[in-house]
Amino acid sequence: MSDPWTYTGQVPLTGQGGGVVTLVDESTFTISHGSGDVSGHGPQGLFVRDTRILSRFELLVNGEHPEPLQAVADEPFSAVFVTRLQPKPGRADSTLMVFRSRYVGQGMREDFKIRNFADEATFVSVELRVDSDFADLFAVKEGRVSQLEGEVAREMTRDQIELTYRRGNVNRGVQLRFSPTPTKMAEDIVTFEAIVPARGEWQACVEVHPVIEGKVIDPRYLCGQPVERGAPSERLAKWRRQVPQVETDHESLTGVLARSSEDLGALRIFDPDFPERVVLAAGAPWFMTVFGRDSLITSWMALVVDPDLALGVLQTLARFQGKDIDPRSDEQPGRILHEMRFGEAPSLSLGGGSIYYGTADATPLFVMLLGELRRWGLAREAVEELLPNAERALEWIERFGDADGDGYVEYHRATDRGLANQGWKDSWDGIRYADGAVAQAPIALCEVQAYVYSAYLARAHFAKEQEDEATYDRYRTKASKLKEDFNRDFWIEEKGWFAVGLDAEKRQIGSLTSNMGHCLWTGIVDEDKAKLVADRLMSKEMFSGWGVRTLASSMGGYNPISYHCGSVWPHDTAIVAAGLTRYGFMDHAVRLMTALLDAAVSQGGRLPELFSGLDRGDFPAPVGYPTSSSPQAWAAASPLMCLRTLLRLDPWVPYGRTWLAPVLLPGMKRLKVEGIPLAGSRVTVEVEGDDIEVQGLPPDVELVDEPRHPATAA
Repeated sequence: MSDPWTYTGQVPLTGQGGGVVTLVDESTFTISHGSGDVSGHGPQGLFVRDTRILSRFELLVNGEHPEPLQAVADEPFSAVFVTRLQPKPGRADSTLMVFRSRYVGQGMREDFKIRNFADEATFVSVELRVDSDFADLFAVKEGRVSQLEGEVAREMTRDQIELTYRRGNVNRGVQLRFSPTPTKMAEDIVTFEAIVPARGEWQACVEVHPVIEGKVIDPRYLCGQPVERGAPSERLAKWRRQVPQVETDHESLTGVLARSSEDLGALRIFDPDFPERVVLAAGAPWFMTVFGRDSLITSWMALVVDPDLALGVLQTLARFQGKDIDPRSDEQPGRILHEMRFGEAPSLSLGGGSIYYGTADATPLFVMLLGELRRWGLAREAVEELLPNAERALEWIERFGDADGDGYVEYHRATDRGLANQGWKDSWDGIRYADGAVAQAPIALCEVQAYVYSAYLARAHFAKEQEDEATYDRYRTKASKLKEDFNRDFWIEEKGWFAVGLDAEKRQIGSLTSNMGHCLWTGIVDEDKAKLVADRLMSKEMFSGWGVRTLASSMGGYNPISYHCGSVWPHDTAIVAAGLTRYGFMDHAVRLMTALLDAAVSQGGRLPELFSGLDRGDFPAPVGYPTSSSPQAWAAASPLMCLRTLLRLDPWVPYGRTWLAPVLLPGMKRLKVEGIPLAGSRVTVEVEGDDIEVQGLPPDVELVDEPRHPATAA
């Protein structure tokens, strides 16, 4: 069996008329045909906590599959599938339509409605064919479901079917409850027979209850209850009320930001043990779970919308911070996790899943984000409670991250399982030399050192607030030394760019990549090198016209439709734009953000996880990547990062200052952002041409109406 953390294959999507529809609520999701059917083939199904509890869910009326007409998804977790029966012989139009209203959340509810538009009553026989293989999510995603391991038992009553699965200590099940009572039930077929009145309708409802370790879980939506009262509806409504409102004469920006906010709202998950803590999942449908790096970067990008996301992510990751040394999961004391999964775990809490820690960057990003949250002046007590976790994270950096004591954080997996590459480009071939050869671990990545630099500075400023001068001096000194060493050891003088990493022999891995844009973002780049870096990032070999390529087209191993070796990732491009802005290269940054916005507009307002690096001059729209998640968390948050970059908003509330120097996109004359959360206040920024008005700033915070210089940004 392959290791789920190293899978890089393609999702074997299948389809029949109407395409594929995905509905998501936290760690529950369905993938179905456009008709609503789950056919029992490919990756379709109802998944709850990384287990497929329904592998077949097909509706037949009078022995035929209704013809799909339209699938309307009102919310991320609900949709109505509109179908019709084939017309009778000799008639052009059908008189029977079938409406399937599906609601996903901790299971599923589905309402079936058959409407008869004829002038006489019609008999219908409605069959629902159901089955479950209780397959692991990764086995389904990778197309490895061939023969079920374990035993499945079935029990039936007048109005219920229960399937139970056992394999060793694993116990899963599903109950399907029907209303009204079916006419008859067989092992896997439920039949209703009814007379649909002339110009009338017939209805039925099915509830799907997961069973985990013998405990029956009620779905969020139960038959007969108003959907509006469901928790996901209430949470989304609350989210929409608190998201800052954006008004501008740039219609594309407004639409993309609205889509981004909606997608982020849908990608939030909540820990049943701590329901007040919201965490961002990485992406739908396959990654509706906690990811260290993804959740940290996404919540950073979304600070301008909701800092509670960052706090929930930090608290959750702190809860599962590494304690022991375990080579099987790459766990080490103080390390922040990479990924959490729920498969074959008895608990219903986040803690019941399998945790993998193989990432080099989540740990410094944890300290970075904690420092940034403090700079926004939010949740002071909660932030201070997390300082011991930050201290343990810094201890991991110095003890385990820098195992050879050279001052750089390297990664090297403990066993042949897990991720060979443990930066954000974590595919097996994601880190290459300029000639295309794949670099082998241990590797010190350039952006990881940049994150460590920023983490050191964050810790120094925490010490400054506590009047702990010794700790302040220690971490300022460490940051300064790291910056000096980095600019010496990673800089390729003859090329004019930073190496993507250092290999085991401390040789430069000299390919031209987007990673060095992250170094601009944190401020680790010396100013005398910044313009060269900025120009390289915007060169024809790096800038596709839609965004920054992960690997330059001039490098060996470049492939525009690879995962990390020439594709464009929106979050990567947004970070590069923020880095360019930090060093004052606004023309470059605006060009990047405009390109990213154009890419979103060309795809209905939503940015996918990644798209190809093919040149914009050759194609009128970005060419998609076949297994890209959509919506995906940091792609969804990228326009929000761009919004903050346009505002040039940089709070430092503990020091009583907030920098703000907005710029507008080409053709934009007006921008108003109302309700930015800052130090317990809600700030409104309005830009009309060269005029800027700011309202709601906390009284003890001074507005500095100029951009911050990189030398002072630390």
